[in-house]
Amino acid sequence: MEQAFHILVVDDDRRIRELLRSYLMDNGYRVTSAASAAEARERMRGLAFDLIVLDVMMPGESGVALATALRQTRQEMPILMLSALAETRDRIAGLAAGSDDYLSKPFEPRELLLRIQSLLKRARPQTEEPREVVFGGFVFNLQRGDLARDGVPVRLTTRERDMLRLLAKRAGQPLSRQDLAPPGQEDSARGVDVQINRLRQKIEDDPANPIFLQTVRGAGYALHVDESRA
Repeated sequence: MEQAFHILVVDDDRRIRELLRSYLMDNGYRVTSAASAAEARERMRGLAFDLIVLDVMMPGESGVALATALRQTRQEMPILMLSALAETRDRIAGLAAGSDDYLSKPFEPRELLLRIQSLLKRARPQTEEPREVVFGGFVFNLQRGDLARDGVPVRLTTRERDMLRLLAKRAGQPLSRQDLAPPGQEDSARGVDVQINRLRQKIEDDPANPIFLQTVRGAGYALHVDESRA
């Protein structure tokens, strides 16, 4: 979980805070919560966050006021605003304050998750992809899709090569089954699990206790590498 994104949930409703915390953690995120804007400021003094889920209507300083203040010092951190106010003027006020997205209550948890994923993907810095990744005695060339162990080629199927390339591009970060599924087959979770098991047979000394291609509970799979070569 060290590589998981860290989300700050700010809502004065304890029940909603706990529900969001539990749901997001089950989906692979680190979560810290705060009951007010003042408490959120205190949390941010000691911790770094990748995204903030912010309620609009709170006693004292409102979510809109906090978002406005944050935008003066934390331009890069995405803000997803939650509110029972669903009128167009309310959404405009939230967006004008600096939030990146606005979701009306009540909402479907799955929609919240998809919006968070979208915001984090847009905020992720674009870095040059490595040419090769190294894990154990393996070297995987991302451009050619070649895998070798101690200089000896390891045969991969086209599907295994594509999956390993996706995992290697985001080494250390969990990828969901939907991310790893072929285009148009995002609902085929079982198919992804089968391919993961086959890939483990080729890269793990003990596939039942993987070292490199690990399962991240509630988030998917992650490839842990030794180093990357640009």
